[in-house]
Amino acid sequence: MPGTIPRAAPLACASMTSKLTEIAVDCADPRALARFWCSVLAYEVRDEEDGLVTIGPAAPAAGEDSIGPVPPTLTFARVPEGKTVKNRLHLDVNPTDREQAEEVRRLLDLGARHADVGQGDASWVVLADPEGNEFCVLSTRRP
Repeated sequence: MPGTIPRAAPLACASMTSKLTEIAVDCADPRALARFWCSVLAYEVRDEEDGLVTIGPAAPAAGEDSIGPVPPTLTFARVPEGKTVKNRLHLDVNPTDREQAEEVRRLLDLGARHADVGQGDASWVVLADPEGNEFCVLSTRRP
């Protein structure tokens, strides 16, 4: 019909070929950054070797089933170069047992800092971890 805007075809996801299992983060101090993110996410160190630390959710207790999706692990790898520009990929976190403002205060106390990436007046708060990696604290979505 003339003058109408064509609708985009819906995305087809016939089958899953891959799943997200790990997020890799380049950093200067893997141990310190892993400690920060363990505190943020209630994760624990899963593996540590020279210049590489992997963290993830606690393993289920013996005889306990893990129901639902398994969150990805985070692997922090030491690299010689520092961060120079805004990340093109970032993490969003959701407070699970407190309001957004309380969670932001907790994260600032852990070593995060406010970051301005041009977000303007938004419902989320942009912070940066101790090495400057931006992440958002959402206000309304709770897992």
